[in-house]
Amino acid sequence: MTAERRVPPFAVLSGAQVQRALDGNEKHIVDLVEQAYRLHGAGRCVNPPSLFLRFPDRRSSRMIALPASLGGANRVDGLKWISSFPENTEAGLPRASAVLILNDPLTGYPFACLESSIISATRTAASAVLAADWLSRGRSRPTRVGFFGAGLIARYIHGFLTATGWDFEAIGVHDLSPRNAAAFRTYLEQSGSTGLIAVHDSPQDLIRCSDLVVFATVAAEPHVDHAAWFGHHPLVLHISLRDLAPEVLLAATNIVDDVDHSLRAGTSANLTEQLVGNHRFLHGTLDDVMAGRVQVPPGRPVVFSPFGLGILDLAVGKYVYDEVAAAGELQIVDGFYHEVTRYG
Repeated sequence: MTAERRVPPFAVLSGAQVQRALDGNEKHIVDLVEQAYRLHGAGRCVNPPSLFLRFPDRRSSRMIALPASLGGANRVDGLKWISSFPENTEAGLPRASAVLILNDPLTGYPFACLESSIISATRTAASAVLAADWLSRGRSRPTRVGFFGAGLIARYIHGFLTATGWDFEAIGVHDLSPRNAAAFRTYLEQSGSTGLIAVHDSPQDLIRCSDLVVFATVAAEPHVDHAAWFGHHPLVLHISLRDLAPEVLLAATNIVDDVDHSLRAGTSANLTEQLVGNHRFLHGTLDDVMAGRVQVPPGRPVVFSPFGLGILDLAVGKYVYDEVAAAGELQIVDGFYHEVTRYG
């Protein structure tokens, strides 16, 4: 039976609605992210390259468009539009702001606009925790975590680790801003973390003291170039993508979310490919690991560098939309589409 084509109502979902739909559902969100990666690996998604908008007069700032199409049972198309303005933090504002547009796959009409900084942070944290789980299988599960960068993404990753059963005997923090490091330490203490919490002044100390290292910075180019610091073979979640010098990647097992995406936009992997002339240093994707096509060898650092796929935003965003719709709390914009017949 052919589905009916109609103009869908258009809804706007606030950050408060998004937060309520996601709170307490971390394990389910990790499952949604895993399903999206598996669909992507099976060729049932479309995830073209992200488009970067940069500014000659604001060189540290950028805006990124992530179009995507998610297949599977919760099929949906859409676009995340996210900005990163690091100077916001000096005024006490979050660095990133975003919206997510969901499109009806049948008609192409947008049917929802969601506040998406929370969705973006959530899918990033869920992806990181999923990778930490799969990449630590077959090796000692990390008990000492170090956060390199003490912002919102680090907070979300810590929250997802805790909510999905991770427990650490030691938690380390390093940030270029002593104020941010101290604030993150206070957050960790108030979150009920039982492990010993320490702020490290030295990047080397943080890395050497951690068997799970989370890079969540706004670095524009590599600043960690000592492969020897990783001689204890930690698991590294290279979320911010541009912290590690090629020397570090070449001495590690490198897993990404998508090979083509990871080799763009001046990432550490992109710079490493330019240095060596190939991308054989990339051992596979997280989906390859989950499907058993790639085995993570012991005796080397393991680095997960996720570019961040738009399909993950769609998976989480569609879940939020469905939860809010089921609760009868959609805020519909009446008459949003005015010209709805071809000839008036």
